[in-house]
Amino acid sequence: MATESRRDDLSAIDGMGTEAIVLTMNAEDRTVAPAVGAAAATIAAAVDAIAARMARGGRLIYVGAGTAGRLGVLDASECPPTFNTDPQQVIGLIAGGPGAIRGAVESAEDDTRAAAADLDDLGLCPEDTVVGVSASGRTPYSVAAVRHAAERGALTVGVSSNPGSPLGSAADHAIEVDTGPELITGSTRLKAGTAQKLVLNTLSTVTMIRLGKTYGNLMVDLRSSNEKLRARAHRIVEMATGAGDDEVDRALSAGAGDVKTAILTILGRVGAEEAGRLLDACGGRLRDAVESAARGD
Repeated sequence: MATESRRDDLSAIDGMGTEAIVLTMNAEDRTVAPAVGAAAATIAAAVDAIAARMARGGRLIYVGAGTAGRLGVLDASECPPTFNTDPQQVIGLIAGGPGAIRGAVESAEDDTRAAAADLDDLGLCPEDTVVGVSASGRTPYSVAAVRHAAERGALTVGVSSNPGSPLGSAADHAIEVDTGPELITGSTRLKAGTAQKLVLNTLSTVTMIRLGKTYGNLMVDLRSSNEKLRARAHRIVEMATGAGDDEVDRALSAGAGDVKTAILTILGRVGAEEAGRLLDACGGRLRDAVESAARGD
C-alpha cells in the first residue's frame, strides 16, 4: 500500500534542521490538493447521487476509525451551524463510539459487527448515504459498514488513499486519492488525513449547494446562534441585497432572524409571511423564490 510505503530519501529526516523539516513537510502537503483535484469527476458523481437522496429525505452518514472517523464527526458537526441542517441529517460515526473522538481506541477498527450495529441503531434506510473513510481502504470497521449499507440498499461511497482498495471495491462510488507515502512512514493523519478533510469538505459543501443551501456563494441557511453568527447574518443580507443597515435589521426582525426570509422580503418586495410561503413552494431554494416573486407567482 502506498500509504504504508517508506520514503528512502527522507530516511535521515531526524538529522535535518528544524526549518528544513518544516519546509519539507510543507512541500509534501502541497501535493495533496492536486491529488484531490484528480478525483473531481468521481467526487462530482458522488455529490449528485448524495444530493438526490437527501432531497428525498435521506441522510449523509460518515463512518470511520481513528483520524478518519474524527474527520467525519468534524464535518458532520459543522453542517448545522453552516447550513442549518438538522443534527440528524449529517451524522458521523466513529469506531469505538464517542469516547474515541478524544482518545485512541485502536482495537475498535477491527470490530466489523459494531459497524453493522452502529448503522442499524440509526435506522439505516435506502435513501441514506454511507461514506466509509479509511486511508488504507482496508479498515475492517469502514469496509464492513459500507458492505452492510449496500445490503440495506443505501448509497455507498468509499474515500481512501489507496487505489483498488477493498473499501473502493465495496462502494458505489470509489473516491481514491493517491497521496503516496507519508513523511513519517504510515502516519496517515498527515497527507492522507488532509486529503480526507478536503474530500469531506467538498462532499458536504457541494451537496448543500445542490440542495439550495446557498445563494451564490453566500451562506443563507446559516443558524444565527451566537453574536458572531448574527453579525454574519446581517452582512450576508446586506451583501445579497445591497440594502442599508436599518432595512436589513427590519427584514431580519420580521423574519425572526431567518436570512433567506430577510433577503426575499427585500429583493421580492414581499412580507415575511409571503416570503415564507414562496420559500416553501420552492423547496427552500432562495434563487427560485426570488425569481418566483419577480414573476408575481
